[in-house]
Amino acid sequence: MERGAVRFVLAFGHAMTNGRVAVALMITGVASLAFASACAKQNAGPQGPGGMPVKIQVAEESSVDDVSEFVATLKSRESAVIMPQVEGQITEIFVKAGDRVTAGMPLMQIDPAKQQATVKTQEDVLSSKRAALALAKQQYERVSGLATQGISSQADLDQAKAALDAAQADLQAAGAQVREQQVELHYYNVKAPRDGVVGDIPVRVGDRVTVSTELTTVDRPGSLEAYISVPVERGPQLRLGMPVHIVDSSGAIVADSRVTFVSPQVDDQTQTILVKARIENLKGVLRPSQFIRARVVWGTHKTPLVPVLAVSRIGSQSFAFVAEGKDGALVARQRPLKIGEIVGNDYVVLDGIKPGERMIVSGTQFLQDGAPVSPQT
Repeated sequence: MERGAVRFVLAFGHAMTNGRVAVALMITGVASLAFASACAKQNAGPQGPGGMPVKIQVAEESSVDDVSEFVATLKSRESAVIMPQVEGQITEIFVKAGDRVTAGMPLMQIDPAKQQATVKTQEDVLSSKRAALALAKQQYERVSGLATQGISSQADLDQAKAALDAAQADLQAAGAQVREQQVELHYYNVKAPRDGVVGDIPVRVGDRVTVSTELTTVDRPGSLEAYISVPVERGPQLRLGMPVHIVDSSGAIVADSRVTFVSPQVDDQTQTILVKARIENLKGVLRPSQFIRARVVWGTHKTPLVPVLAVSRIGSQSFAFVAEGKDGALVARQRPLKIGEIVGNDYVVLDGIKPGERMIVSGTQFLQDGAPVSPQT
């Protein structure tokens, strides 16, 4: 009985051992089939058209302006700086900044009391000179009558004539001095020299001003001039009539002009050449003394353009992908670019892409160098 039990246990254990081996063999076989299937799929190659669908654009040459941008200052051709012609204290200001005035309208009053006293003194002197002339004339007539009768000598007549001439000269001199002082008296009333708009008024009632004090400005809306300082190195390229574009902060052109003046001299402090361009401020968006961006157009050249969205950056280096043929298929190749300014929605390509090459302009964020691509329909 015991021997039979032992034989049963051994037989059962042997059977269990054989079953485990069979199960292990079965698992190994399934894994082998799965691996073979995967290898077969991998060796079968990519499915579909053969690469990632992308949009491709052929690089074409376009005419692009060769420009340099400078900071310029606008100055009005119709602006008058009002400065006094006499010294004194301001007693009244008749206008305020922004007022529209006409030629001859009073702007300010400088205290004229001292000058009025001077004019009064000169007028009194003129009156005395008139009286002296009248006396000299009577004396001459009296001596002339006596000389006719032979009572007065010729010497007396000549002396009376000289006194009369001196009195007449003194009267003329006194009259000139009165007119001079009266003209200067008018300068104490500061008037607008032209029609226009009053600018800032930096002085106040009670201020003492001199002939070098700026009282205000009177601007007449109209044309402006852009004062552009160009480095002396570009001097040989400057010429009259060159296009100049005035642009705003977003780069949009707000006014077109041309060079109207090129200075024959170089500024010894900045080593720049003054260039002027007249601007018609028809819309009134520009103001005198405003700093603006001015683009001087040196010429035009042919160069490829690449869409902004097709350019990626790594650090300071720009890149783009081009589609190149390889074994009958297309692959993406990453190109380093040297780009210039933005024209519309494109970068100007200075180096890196030639006309006729196929640029990839979509899906570039998913591409790697050498990845297969196909044109997107």
